[in-house]
Amino acid sequence: MDQGIFIGGGGPDYAGPQQLLLKYANRHGLIAGATGTGKTVTLQILAESFSAAGVPVFLSDVKGDLAGLSQSGSETAKLHVPFTERAVRIGFADYAYRAFPVTFWDLYGEKGHPIRTTVSEMGPLMLARLLELTEAQEGVLNIAFRVADEEGMALLDLKDLQAMLTSLGEARDALSLRYGNVAPASIGAIQRRLLVLEGQGGDRLFGEPALDLNDLFLTDPTGAGRINILAADQLMQSPRLYATFLLWLLSELFETLPEVGDPDKPKLVFFFDEAHLLFEDAPKALVDKVEQVARLIRSKGVGVYFVTQNPADVPEDILGQLGNRVQHALRAFTGKDRQDLRQAAQNYRDNPRFDIEDAIREVGTGEAVTSMLERKGAPGMAERTLIRPPSSHLGAISDSQRASVIAASPLAGKYDRLIDRESAFEILQARAAAAARDAEAAEEAASRATEEAREFTSARRYSADDAPKSRRRTTSSTRSDSVGAAFAKSFARQLGTKSGQAVVRGILGGLFRGR
Repeated sequence: MDQGIFIGGGGPDYAGPQQLLLKYANRHGLIAGATGTGKTVTLQILAESFSAAGVPVFLSDVKGDLAGLSQSGSETAKLHVPFTERAVRIGFADYAYRAFPVTFWDLYGEKGHPIRTTVSEMGPLMLARLLELTEAQEGVLNIAFRVADEEGMALLDLKDLQAMLTSLGEARDALSLRYGNVAPASIGAIQRRLLVLEGQGGDRLFGEPALDLNDLFLTDPTGAGRINILAADQLMQSPRLYATFLLWLLSELFETLPEVGDPDKPKLVFFFDEAHLLFEDAPKALVDKVEQVARLIRSKGVGVYFVTQNPADVPEDILGQLGNRVQHALRAFTGKDRQDLRQAAQNYRDNPRFDIEDAIREVGTGEAVTSMLERKGAPGMAERTLIRPPSSHLGAISDSQRASVIAASPLAGKYDRLIDRESAFEILQARAAAAARDAEAAEEAASRATEEAREFTSARRYSADDAPKSRRRTTSSTRSDSVGAAFAKSFARQLGTKSGQAVVRGILGGLFRGR
């Protein structure tokens, strides 16, 4: 018998036990439903079950109530009172309260271990999406990455990228001949976007030590998979940053992990909550990227589960990749709502015992229409299912409980201290300082030359008649010298003026900037 995860069941009005086969868990899934219908509890019980089966999990805690996975449930908790009754009703004989191994992460480093990447690892495509750049601005950003790569300058944090863009602006004429137009307006627009991102706290995302992907695949001493929880309640205030970061993480897993074929169970399960944020106003290139990742990452042993209010939030090509589905209630208040409801019902294999569209409209909180992949990957028949109760604590936890979990984490201290090694900012700063010193030395030399010329023209120690014979010249040479002397005197006088010195500085400064 294939090993599976118990999802739920029911009494006389329901089918038998519903389970998600671990063998097909990496073929992705969907958890959908209106607000307040039980999506979060479904996500919680799936995370528990995967962890118990030895599968690590990554999920984002948008509302702050998934942290309860780290604490055991109890009969004394108000929300847990009916759970034992439901467990008996659906035939969940193994139900028991327990806590699960959890690793807390936080982009801002306040509610978990800091989680970072570098600008180079994020790449120009993801960064352009994050900054909402135009096609022309994205082109300039690509040039910045290309030049930094050719000159061996690492782009680690935002100040590296800002310094690189400034350097691009100073050398734009030469770079435009090689890479295409580097417009100052585009550079300025990108710099302004970076300032906005920095003001939203996005600068904390970039830096070192960067996230080691292996830290997402940890298990505890008992073999249970660790549940990685990203604190996203504050991050959700910048929805574009939230969606781009999760997409980057998913893409990194896709690019890094080796092929494993069809394993007996996933290596990692990734839950993408508030999935509609990923696709809102997304360019086609980005949607194509998500589709490619969803289609191919299952061969790397990673299952991706999108969590959203309406299946219509997910593009059709990606929706077709989601074989395991839990559909909570949808509300139909408008004509568009009814169309979405009808379309959602059409995505399921028909069940002669009930009308799927009516069932999706009528199921209560904690109840869903489910369809799990069966043997050979065939879609299962739609069933009305009472979702099993969670074993861990339902709801938020206290600050002291969170602090205890973080302190006991195997990653405690690994990411706490920010490292700022030499990168593009430091290299360009050193170059600018060297050029400034050379320019200052050249200006001092020009100033000395000016002073010597002034002394020469004002001294006049000898007249032409008093000069020794050895210094007397012919008439023709005297005339020639007088012309040269007149030019030298004129040039020396110009050097003595501020405008003359400015000309010298401008010429020498241009030469050193070229260097």
